[in-house]
Amino acid sequence: IIVGGLRGGLFTPTEAAVVAAVYALAVSTLLYRELTWAGLVEVLTRASRTTASVMFLCAAATVSAYMITLAQLPDEIAAMLGPLAQDPKLLMVAIMLLMIAVGMVLDLTPTILILGPVLAPIAIKAGIDPVYFGVMFVLIGSIGLITPPVGTVLNVVGGIGRLRMETLVRGVMPFFLVYLMIVGLLIAVPSIITVPLAWLR
Repeated sequence: IIVGGLRGGLFTPTEAAVVAAVYALAVSTLLYRELTWAGLVEVLTRASRTTASVMFLCAAATVSAYMITLAQLPDEIAAMLGPLAQDPKLLMVAIMLLMIAVGMVLDLTPTILILGPVLAPIAIKAGIDPVYFGVMFVLIGSIGLITPPVGTVLNVVGGIGRLRMETLVRGVMPFFLVYLMIVGLLIAVPSIITVPLAWLR
């Protein structure tokens, strides 16, 4: 349902989550009849707690984003990275380090809204392909979702699986290191992204 709906253009990823949840609810109550009214109340209660914890994280990230904007940090970042525009790879390394640091404390959406308009013109001025920069920007920002101390995705998984943050960090660390290696490879060899992009164009 999820893959077919996405591939067929029937719904977005967010809508796919809703469809999957409704499908699971219908199957568990009508087909298998394993979910009772008491069980449904428990499921909804646990879902509410998980959602509330994520919303508190998003609220804190929004406040942090407001304070960053109020302190005019984006302008300072632009001034700091401006001299690196002569070396595209060095600029991408600096952006990668900055994004990971910001991603540790901010959710992806505020990161995009705050840093996207600041970093994109610098990257384009350095001769970096805009689509390549966009892919790298989202990829590196997504890595921040599994990076402590905030780690929005880690908190969601911990809430659902009732796992401690220490356990989650140990489990995700090998994947985190692999992601960093992939980012390093894409910075060293941009053609991995730009060549297939040229074929599509």
